[in-house]
Amino acid sequence: MTCNIGKIDRIIRAVIGVALLGWGIMNGNIIADVIGVVLLLTVIIGWCPPYALFGINTGCKPKND
Repeated sequence: MTCNIGKIDRIIRAVIGVALLGWGIMNGNIIADVIGVVLLLTVIIGWCPPYALFGINTGCKPKND
């Protein structure tokens, strides 16, 4: 798992994730909670499975070993 989420992408995901999680908790919407948690987890680990599947990289530089 290499980083494939850039800084701007992380900020957008974090804002949307927190908003969905808060809205889901306030309204008892489990689906919004799950989506919010998934977005926040991708922010924390810096890796998005669909991005990896489609070869998308929004800002992380590949390491040259």
